[in-house]
Amino acid sequence: MTKAKRNIVITGGAGFIGSHVVRLFVTKYPEYNIINLDKLTYAGNLANLKDIEDKPNYKFVKMDICDFEGVYKLMQEEQIDGVIHLAAESHVDRSIKDPFTFARTNVMGTLALLQAAKLYWESLPERYEGKRFYHISTDEVYGALEFDDTLFTEQTPYSPHSPYSASKASSDHFVRAYHDTYGMPTIVTNCSNNYGPYQFPEKLIPLFINNIRKGNPLPVYGKGENVRDWLYVEDHARAIDLIFHKGVAAETYNIGGFNEWRNIDLIKVVIKTVDRLLGNSDGHSLGLITYVTDRLGHDARYAIDSSKLQRELGWEPSLQFEEGIERTVKWYLENQEWLDGVTSGSYQKYYEEQYNNR
Repeated sequence: MTKAKRNIVITGGAGFIGSHVVRLFVTKYPEYNIINLDKLTYAGNLANLKDIEDKPNYKFVKMDICDFEGVYKLMQEEQIDGVIHLAAESHVDRSIKDPFTFARTNVMGTLALLQAAKLYWESLPERYEGKRFYHISTDEVYGALEFDDTLFTEQTPYSPHSPYSASKASSDHFVRAYHDTYGMPTIVTNCSNNYGPYQFPEKLIPLFINNIRKGNPLPVYGKGENVRDWLYVEDHARAIDLIFHKGVAAETYNIGGFNEWRNIDLIKVVIKTVDRLLGNSDGHSLGLITYVTDRLGHDARYAIDSSKLQRELGWEPSLQFEEGIERTVKWYLENQEWLDGVTSGSYQKYYEEQYNNR
């Protein structure tokens, strides 16, 4: 890799949000070296980055963030001065079935990264000057809101209700503790639900697009009345870019779309859009909706107040939801090979071979 103005490691860069962040940084900042560190679990897919994999300022490293020795060595060899930490287990249903994996990756993995960065940066003459450890978290750490006009702010107390959100809350506390104890320049952001291209099709929107395409049932938890705030993934990536460069150390910023939808209403918009783009009659796929037993500990409502980020750094979402959904549905319908490769699992073998042969 070329001599760079900055050397930044992005963890989880082969995942959904991570791949968008990696692509943005690699293309926008050719003077930076971007190291994509990813374990390539089921949700990591190098096909997400095929368009930038040969860029001179991009490097992929297959590594588990829990591998402290490996991460510490990488920090030293690549002279890392910035960490953007997205790697995480994130699916609530999986966390209910296997909480240990979530605690290991989300808590111990974050701790390994923090300690590796601390030891490396403290060994340098300038120590923490010009360094940044940016940790991406979730709105789920705040718990649940009533069906009213309240919003999660940066001052909302933590009240996680699932093993997933509990593991993320713990990792957030460790990040803040490293600032308070050691003076590490950390930042934490809490974001609402993301949607867009390259999302693993276990999540609601790509799952439903794929099921409609195949005529399969659309499983809706409970009565579909749970409310979520939705943000287009490229808007999130723009926010991460802005906060990494302009955010104030030790601060927390909430990132949301000011875009609340009941699940059932969102699903009907997705159905209507997919049916139209497939040439089906209006309402053709509504009969695929199947109500299933509600998820354990299913929070009623999440909604993020992004006004601090808008006020202090000037960020706001660029897309209206209908435009974002239109783009998203078109992408999945136009990239059925990617979607079929992910749902079949063939992507893992192919890109593992590609990586091993590079």
